[in-house]
Amino acid sequence: MREIGRLDTAGAYAILGALGEGFDLGRVEARPETLRLLGLVQDARVARSVQPPRPHSFRELTERIGKGVVEMCLEAVDTMAFLGHLLVALARAAANPRRIRIPPLVSLMERAGFDAVPIVATTSFFIGAVVGLLGAHMLQQFGAEVFAVELIGVAVMREFNIIITAVLLAGRSASAFAAEIGSMKMQQEIDAMRVLGVDPFEALVLPRFGALLLTIPLLTFVATLAGLFGGLVVSWSTLGISPTFFLQRIVDNVGVTHFWIALSKAPVMAAVIAGIGCRQGLEVGGDVESLGRRVTAAVVHAIFAIIMIDAAFALIYMEADL
Repeated sequence: MREIGRLDTAGAYAILGALGEGFDLGRVEARPETLRLLGLVQDARVARSVQPPRPHSFRELTERIGKGVVEMCLEAVDTMAFLGHLLVALARAAANPRRIRIPPLVSLMERAGFDAVPIVATTSFFIGAVVGLLGAHMLQQFGAEVFAVELIGVAVMREFNIIITAVLLAGRSASAFAAEIGSMKMQQEIDAMRVLGVDPFEALVLPRFGALLLTIPLLTFVATLAGLFGGLVVSWSTLGISPTFFLQRIVDNVGVTHFWIALSKAPVMAAVIAGIGCRQGLEVGGDVESLGRRVTAAVVHAIFAIIMIDAAFALIYMEADL
């Protein structure tokens, strides 16, 4: 084979197949690269894939738990880094308000806030109606159906208005933020912004924070009105309670304190929703699968954080006797 100048793996495989098993390549006279290729192909022909030993189920369980703990710690570190960078960007914007980008802020307020008014109002209306139906049905057994008004007022004004608003924003805005920023990350637009000297936190994250912080109180107010209206319609049609009597009992026995308690949760909810959505978008890799995972994680983490924060606020206000 001294005259062979070029040889590929297909040719080497055909030659070894013609020579048969157990042929000594030391008898072959050929160029060094040809001999080297023949040796590699022969080793590959005789090699057998080795199945790794199946780990014990308990060991596999501990390995998965360990990997989960490590990933949780890494996520905590990344979250603290994100929070630190965000605080720096907020300090810069506070020191120099001209760094705030007003056009994207207004556009995001419209898309993330005002466009959500119909869905928030509709959902809150039916939640208030359901609370009214359940309250009327349960309290009628004790002859205390008139107290369904207080039940509707406290449930809607204290909890359901902010919870429904935050959950809808988590599914609507957090996913949108993660998808938008993640798509820019995939197309290397964020890297281009850094090369041009533009901080992605100032250009992308801060406007989304500001948009949710400014619009979530309005959405909470809309949810409150819609929920009370749903309860009023049910009370009027089921219990015969007139709208005037309904509103008078709301003013006298429920008051506005519960609404302010719900509104105090709004900035925290907005910050958590915007932060989770933006952070998950910035963690997107270079493939579509990563984008899908991060968008899903943004919605799930945001809803979980909303429930936990609401529970924490409930405990705090209960201790404060509010």
